[in-house]
Formats: sequence, structure tokens, C-alpha cells
Amino acid sequence: MIIDKIALALAIIGALNWGGIGLFGFDTVAFLCGGQMAVLSRVIYALVGLAGLWCVTMLFRSSGEEDTGRAPHAA
Repeated sequence: MIIDKIALALAIIGALNWGGIGLFGFDTVAFLCGGQMAVLSRVIYALVGLAGLWCVTMLFRSSGEEDTGRAPHAA
């Protein structure tokens, strides 16, 4: 599902940003977008947060819900 891939990419971006903050004290999003309180930074932070929530739902889905793009085969 495309939304799963987008959410995962945003969650990875957020994780890398938090890693940069934790290891180096450097917030890449704030640096690129004009500070932590800049509108664009806040939008990115919100999207990353929503993506993280979406990724939580991926943990609880059954494996049968994955769309492989192939027709199911009979056993």
C-alpha cells in the first residue's frame, strides 16, 4: 500500500532527525526550514508524527491484508 511506504519514509526521516538531535544536538528540519517554530518545520514535525501513528497500525495488521499485486493462489 502506497500510504504505508510514505508513512515509513516519513518515520525514517523523523528517526534520523531525532538521531541527529541526540547524537550531535543538531535539528536538521529546523536548520533547513528556518527554526523549530517556523510553519514549514511544524508541518514537517506534524507529518512525521502522523506517519509514526500510521506505522503503529502496521504492527497490528494481519499478514493477510498485504496487497502483493498478485492474484491469490489455491493451495
